[in-house]
Amino acid sequence: YYGENYLVECPTGSGKKSSILGVSDMLSDRLTNLFMPSKDGKGRPALRLHEKMATDQHFKDNILFFEHFHGDSGRGVGASHQTGWTGLVAKIIQARGVEAAEAGTSNEA
Repeated sequence: YYGENYLVECPTGSGKKSSILGVSDMLSDRLTNLFMPSKDGKGRPALRLHEKMATDQHFKDNILFFEHFHGDSGRGVGASHQTGWTGLVAKIIQARGVEAAEAGTSNEA
């Protein structure tokens, strides 16, 4: 609707301008990164407080969708048995996988 010519500052206060699609992509990346295996080998940021869930071979791929996330570390807090708004992240991850497959690339962290 707005197109590539409508730019907003993102992140706020950064002085960087981006299209609405660019902002959407950046927010999607930030959300999905909470659930993707980290490059430092400590497991998914959302599971950092739960070492067994984060690194154990039998549990590390069982992703919990928490209610809230710590602003600095990304660890999941609050209820993990709910799949409300965070369940939408699964749809974003799925869509990104389909896009990567169609482009012949990988979206792995």
